[in-house]
Amino acid sequence: MEALPPAVDVLVVGCGPVGATVANLLARHGVKVMVVDRSTEVFMGPRAIALDNEALRILQLAGIGERDIETVAIPYVHMRSPKLGLFGKVNSLGSLDGHPKLVTFYQPDLERCLRARLETYSCAEVVLGVQLKSFMEERDHVLASLDFGHGRTRVVRARYLVGADGASSLVRQLIGQEFKGKTFAEDWLIVDARQVPRPIDHIEFICDHRRPIPHMVAPGNRERWEFMLRPGERREEMESETRIRELLSPWGNVEDMIIERKAVHRFHARAVDAFGKGRVFLAGDAAHITPPFVGQGLVAGLRDAANLCWKLAWVVQGRAAPRILDTYDEERRPHAKAMIKLAKLMGKLVMPRSGAVALLTHGLMRLSRRVPRLRAQFEELQIKPKNAFGRGLFVKGRASAKLVRGAVIAQGWVRGLDGTTRLSDDVLGQGLALMGFGIDATSSLEHATAAAFARAGGSIVQIAHRGQRLHLAPRDSWEDLEGIFLPGLVPVGWVAVVRPDRTIVHDGPATDANRIVRESLALLCNPVSAPTLQAEYAIRTA
Repeated sequence: MEALPPAVDVLVVGCGPVGATVANLLARHGVKVMVVDRSTEVFMGPRAIALDNEALRILQLAGIGERDIETVAIPYVHMRSPKLGLFGKVNSLGSLDGHPKLVTFYQPDLERCLRARLETYSCAEVVLGVQLKSFMEERDHVLASLDFGHGRTRVVRARYLVGADGASSLVRQLIGQEFKGKTFAEDWLIVDARQVPRPIDHIEFICDHRRPIPHMVAPGNRERWEFMLRPGERREEMESETRIRELLSPWGNVEDMIIERKAVHRFHARAVDAFGKGRVFLAGDAAHITPPFVGQGLVAGLRDAANLCWKLAWVVQGRAAPRILDTYDEERRPHAKAMIKLAKLMGKLVMPRSGAVALLTHGLMRLSRRVPRLRAQFEELQIKPKNAFGRGLFVKGRASAKLVRGAVIAQGWVRGLDGTTRLSDDVLGQGLALMGFGIDATSSLEHATAAAFARAGGSIVQIAHRGQRLHLAPRDSWEDLEGIFLPGLVPVGWVAVVRPDRTIVHDGPATDANRIVRESLALLCNPVSAPTLQAEYAIRTA
């Protein structure tokens, strides 16, 4: 039996992509974290396959760069009807927030990368081949019983527990959360293959009511097909070599391909009523399952991780009061449910119930492309729910700039005084950030306010317009190379407080900087004193 630490700050159950991301984010904040998984190896069958720019940005926060995993950028998504041809299109070419708008990837590669990154942190522990049996919540901790097999158990004490243990989550069951929603009546055969003779470079949905077929390219010379089963077709028949050869024949001879996976699945659209209870939280498929028609299943889980982890870190490290953790459910659940609704809507387009419904639905979609505003809703993904909160850990209201409090701030390429070029998230650091746009926000702060901000883990960054060279510019001064911030979002002389997950907390003119910082810190409910952080602030501003 492994020598486990008797106590950790956070215990994560499940080391899939969401659990491993949770552990990496916590470890980057210096939180003592242990992640356990009942499997000893990464599951080698491909599962999730799509990531958008938001997901890539969250992986960036977790220390995973685009070059760390192989991806394929998707230029467009086509929706085709056997009778009407192309009736719908999504333009996914290009980048947003410093990342491609849409990529496909190979999930085992991502999981291996996340686990390798965890090994670099002394505060992180990965324990495989271990299963959670039960846990008991006490006043200020959770006692978790872990099963090592062969009758061997250990109890680990954790201040908080995160269940990222998938759709059949034991953690969810133990906190008594029902998994409400819908299970689709249709089964789907998923086939992943390599070395396809006639590869595609995009994603297409063949929206035939008789047998809808989503088809997409993936890294490593891979492609995926999803075939909806017809009434009377059985799993054993569909997974047979003869049937797979017949289904894939339009794309080439199966003998020339390497079939990596063939499995029948049923899609679900479910979510819990609360993403946590007491000291226990749910993330990823343990909290919500999204049908795959918009490629948002794993993306939603990564959003959970980004939202929850910094809050756990701030509470564990005494920078914020525990009640800020209530905002995890308040912020994440509405957006997760909105994504599920969008996926269900897309499902109706992909798998219409009859030929008549297909002709009507797809015909209307094709006609709508002639109306610019309606066309943009779909083709430019304006229909996609924005990751912005109606309620949560931000100061309500809106100033005169284009920034939206409760939404994620844009990211762009910036250049430092030494000529170094970086993405703006990387210069904001792991804590709170006070961004001064075209101005040094430090000069606007009273000493006491600046010290309190530093004690809460805050740093001050100046974003200058391209070519701006101010006298006595602070060390953390960066030119906005793409005009993302200036003048696109804010006027010169504006400031904004941004959370570690890049959500905008507060903003306004620099003349109000002291009030903006104080009101932002008040949200944390516990502006504690930390001399070491004061010393760090003195060094940063020296």
